[in-house]
Amino acid sequence: MARVLVVDDDPMMMRYVRNLLESEGFSVRSAVSGAAALDEMQMLPAPEVVLLDKRLPDMDGLEALQRILSLAPEAKVLMFSQQHDPAGIVQAMKLGAADYLAKPIDEELLLDAVRRYVAEEETADPGVLCEELDGSNFFLAASPAMMKLYEQVQRIAPIDMPVLITGESGTGKEVAAQLLHRHSERSARRFLKINCAAIPEDLLESELFGYDAGAFTGATTGKPGYFEQCDRGTILLDEIGEMPPRLQAKLLQVLQEQRYFRLGGKAPVTVNVRILAATNVDVKTAVEQGRFRLDLYYRLSAFHLHIPPLRERREELVPMFRQFMKRMANLHRQPVRPLSDSLQRAMMQHDWPGNVRELYNVVKRYLVLGDETLIAAPNGPTPAIQKTGSSAPPAAAASDLKKIVRRLKGEAEAEAIRDALEKTRWKRKDAAAMLGICYKALIYKSRQYGIISPREKVPPCATSATASHRIAAGDPAAVRENRRNIRVP
Repeated sequence: MARVLVVDDDPMMMRYVRNLLESEGFSVRSAVSGAAALDEMQMLPAPEVVLLDKRLPDMDGLEALQRILSLAPEAKVLMFSQQHDPAGIVQAMKLGAADYLAKPIDEELLLDAVRRYVAEEETADPGVLCEELDGSNFFLAASPAMMKLYEQVQRIAPIDMPVLITGESGTGKEVAAQLLHRHSERSARRFLKINCAAIPEDLLESELFGYDAGAFTGATTGKPGYFEQCDRGTILLDEIGEMPPRLQAKLLQVLQEQRYFRLGGKAPVTVNVRILAATNVDVKTAVEQGRFRLDLYYRLSAFHLHIPPLRERREELVPMFRQFMKRMANLHRQPVRPLSDSLQRAMMQHDWPGNVRELYNVVKRYLVLGDETLIAAPNGPTPAIQKTGSSAPPAAAASDLKKIVRRLKGEAEAEAIRDALEKTRWKRKDAAAMLGICYKALIYKSRQYGIISPREKVPPCATSATASHRIAAGDPAAVRENRRNIRVP
C-alpha cells in the first residue's frame, strides 16, 4: 500500500485530503507543522509521496521542502498553495519539488499526481544508475560500458582540463558533458552549450569571442562573447568538427593561454573557462583530411570519452524507456502506459540508428497514440545499419546525399525565414525573435537566400517587361513607380 504524508495546518483541508486518498487505497499520515513533518519523515517506513503546504505555522514551505528531501531524497514532494505565485513555483521546482498544485485542490489532478508518482516508485529498475542533472535531463547507466563511463567521469570531472566527447548522433554527448560539469568544482557556475554547426561561419567568431565598438559597420557598442559570458564556468562546443580552420587556431590560443582578442579589440581578454568538445565525426580522419588541426586535437583529447551507440548497450533500453515514459506522462498529464512483453521484444530487435533521441521520440508517440507497432519500425527501414553483407556506400553516393540534404535544409530554412518575415510584416528584429536567432544571423541568411522585402526599391535595370508595356501605354501608376526607381546622378 502506497504511503502518503499530508502536511497542512488547516484541519478541514487535512481531513478532506486524507479521506480522498484513503478512499483510493493509500495509507495516509498527517502533520500540522514543518517540525511534525520532519518527525514523520524519520519514522519507518518513510512516505513515498509528501503533500506539502507552502505556508506553515513554524517555517516556510520551501525550507521544509529542503529539509524533507535531505532526510528522504527519493520522496516525491508535491507542494500546494492558496496564492498564485509563479516565482514560488519556479523556486520550488529548482529545490526539488516534483509538482505544484493550486488551492482549492482539484480532486482529479491530485489523485492523478499521487498515482503517477507512486507508479514511478513501483517501476524503479534495480541495478540501474540514474542521476538527475538539470531537471529535464538525466544520466542513466545499466550496461558495463556506461557504468565504466560513469566511473571515468567521476575521475575526470575534478581535473580542470579539456575533454573530448565522441559518439554517434543522439547517443547523449551533451548529457555526458552536463554530468562532467555537475561533478566538477565549477558546478555552481554556468554551463553553456554552443552548437558550432548551427551558427554561420561569419557570425561564429563574433558570437564566441565578442567584438569591440567599431569592429564592423553597425557595431556601435561592444559585446562580450560566449567565452566571457561563461567565465569560471564550463562551455561545451558541440559539433566542433564543423568549426572552420581559421577559428580553430583562435580556439587553440584560448586553450593554451586562456586569453584572446575580441573582433576589433586592442587589449587581450582573459578568461577562465573549462572547454568540453563533442563531435560525431571521426576526428582522426578529419585531421588526415586537413579539416581539423592536429595540435587542437591533441589539446582537446587530453581526456577522451566515447559514448557507445544504443544498439551496443541494450540493457538500458527498458529502464530508459520507463524513465522517458514517466517523465512525459508527468509533463503532459497522461497516464503511464505499460511496457508489454511484445513491445519489449520489438525494442530489443530494433537497431536504433537514431540512438537515445530516436527512443525518446518513439516513447512520446507511444504515450500519445498507444500503438506498439511504432516501436518495431518507428522510422521505416534504416539501410545505414542493416547487415546486408555489402560494403559501405560509395563516396560519390554519400556526397550526393549530402548535397541533397544541404539543399533541402536550405529550402526549409529559407521558407521559415520568409514566413516569419511575412507574419511580422517584415520587421526583421521581430522575425529574428520569432525564429530564435540573433538579428545579424537573420540579415546574413536573408541575403544568402535572396529574401528581399517588398518595400525595397527595384533598380531601373530590373524593370519587368510587363511594367515597360504599362509605361508605354501611359499607365499613370506605372509612370510614377518608374520615376521613383530612377536615380539622378
